[in-house]
Amino acid sequence: MLKISKMTDYAIIVLGQMANDTDHTHTAAGLAEETGVAAPTVSKILKILGKAGVVKSTRGAHGGYALAQSPQQTSVAAVIKALEGPIALTECEGERGGCEQSSSCHARGSWDVINRAVRAALESVSLADMAKPVSKHREEFFVPLSSLFPIKNTFNAE
Repeated sequence: MLKISKMTDYAIIVLGQMANDTDHTHTAAGLAEETGVAAPTVSKILKILGKAGVVKSTRGAHGGYALAQSPQQTSVAAVIKALEGPIALTECEGERGGCEQSSSCHARGSWDVINRAVRAALESVSLADMAKPVSKHREEFFVPLSSLFPIKNTFNAE
């Protein structure tokens, strides 16, 4: 099962609250009260997201936190990467390096396709999407194959 951490889940909840009110800055205590997430957890999340550039902070009497970009421009992928690191299903992808089997692995290319599909799907979902009320009828979600294969299609048999 693919699973994100509780911290990332809480971050999406907190950011969803911020996405619903972009006209004001938010305090960690206020967000904790509005979301039901513990105040120390909200503070920790906001500090991590601030370092990653997902939120910006303002000091002072009217200070607090705000989204660094609009909810439509902030992807779920950016949030996950900030809290969990590079998005990949296997260790042979990205910044984490390889595994002991990388020199003889025949599945590495296939995992790369899957990892790109997962990243593309997460990059296409915004905080604005996550902040929408859940409807009874779920919308279908499509990831265009062209976003997964930016190079010339080599699968055509001629």
